[in-house]
Amino acid sequence: MKAVTWQGHHKVSVETVPDPQIQQSNDAIIEVTSTAICGSDLHLYEVLGPFMTPGDILGHEPMGRVVEAGPDSNLTAGDRVVIPFQISCGSCFMCQRGLQTQCEVTQVRDQGMGAALYGFSAMYGAVPGGQAEYLRVPHADYSPIKVGNELPDHRYLFLSDVIPTAWQGVAYTGLKRGDSIAIIGLGPIGQFAARIAKHHGMKVYAIDPVAERREMAARHGVMVFDIGEESLNQIREATGGRGPDGVVDAVGMEAHGSPIAKAAQISAQFLPDAAGKAMMQTVGVDRLAALYSAIELVRRGGTISLSGVYGGAASPLPLITMFDKQITFKMGQANVKNWVDKILPLLEDPADPLGVDDFITHTLPLSDAPGAYEMFQKKEDGCIKVVLDPTKSAV
Repeated sequence: MKAVTWQGHHKVSVETVPDPQIQQSNDAIIEVTSTAICGSDLHLYEVLGPFMTPGDILGHEPMGRVVEAGPDSNLTAGDRVVIPFQISCGSCFMCQRGLQTQCEVTQVRDQGMGAALYGFSAMYGAVPGGQAEYLRVPHADYSPIKVGNELPDHRYLFLSDVIPTAWQGVAYTGLKRGDSIAIIGLGPIGQFAARIAKHHGMKVYAIDPVAERREMAARHGVMVFDIGEESLNQIREATGGRGPDGVVDAVGMEAHGSPIAKAAQISAQFLPDAAGKAMMQTVGVDRLAALYSAIELVRRGGTISLSGVYGGAASPLPLITMFDKQITFKMGQANVKNWVDKILPLLEDPADPLGVDDFITHTLPLSDAPGAYEMFQKKEDGCIKVVLDPTKSAV
């Protein structure tokens, strides 16, 4: 089969690799009909190279149809399914508490990490990802989300990661109708975090340096701002001088700013594997501009929810300010299955209340993945969300 593979810093390629096989009785194999490039994939493309091996198959936002099902998978050939980005069992202590990203059956204990993730480096199990023609799905008796046949892929695809991540990000602020919330970053997660907060009746402010991203959010009733101190002041003024009740950081380690941290990120890519891993695991390599802005902006006693992924082990934080302002932090990878029952009816609603029909900016064949990664990383051509279609050939 064809698959998108990591080959080095800023380098991916589409290669012919062995087809996946059933390995356990509760496995399934799906033919991938749509698979997206996630902002987290850019962390592998840009930052987390020391944990990657050339040839690793990327991608963790796939959906498709079952072509082979193990006898204990609870699936049959032809079932249409969305695959959550984490692999979870559904029955362990953590899964029973809605913490599927901490699944005790699939935890990557040798790395000290939580549940295994598709296509996301040795830190998360080095599991082959979903930017491919076919995908092996472990724990298919629990993880896959069965969906109907009537609606197009794009109505369901983002159940794999983007929408549950955004939903959890907003939920973790603990805010309610009438409260104010700021979203920092209007990439894919930020776009839906803003829309979900609007759906819940919050006053939504959003910050991003890219005009096309601000324009997309504004179409959904979000008040948008460029980055900078002036924007922070405007949001404070709009919230009675206090700042918003909560902030969602939807950016993470790829935030603009901090040339020292950027240099550390780049340096780690070119060290020997052991040294590069040690640097990532012990040094503060995150660019923290978005998080610093969130700490500065949120009102006293407010909550910051981290949806953007951070990777530094010793990133410096202004604890004196965090303590003095009595800020609450909540964070973590999204527990997809915990939110599906709330989200799925909105995706199937003909009124499209979350605006899923206005999200994808580029749909390309799998063979175009190398150029798509570069375009997404450089924010070129108005690129906000790329979906790859493994069933189509290049034009």
